[in-house]
Amino acid sequence: METIELKVDMVALHEKRLRKCLSKVKGIERVEVEASIEKVAITGYANRNKVVKALRRVGLRAEFWSAHNEILSTYATGSVMFNTYSFF
Repeated sequence: METIELKVDMVALHEKRLRKCLSKVKGIERVEVEASIEKVAITGYANRNKVVKALRRVGLRAEFWSAHNEILSTYATGSVMFNTYSFF
């Protein structure tokens, strides 16, 4: 069993469409959606490229999740703490 992590551009309405689309792809056992950081984790035996192709076919922009996306989502959610220094 393999876990595929994707970055999918979506709003609240797209989650239902995303789940419906992925329910038609054979080999997918579980779909986890983190809408706040636009991350979708898919567990199963499905081919990675077929999953992305299916999402793009219904009009969703999808790409494989990378470390770069992890850094950007951290800044977007505001979970990074900055040290403030006072020079005066």
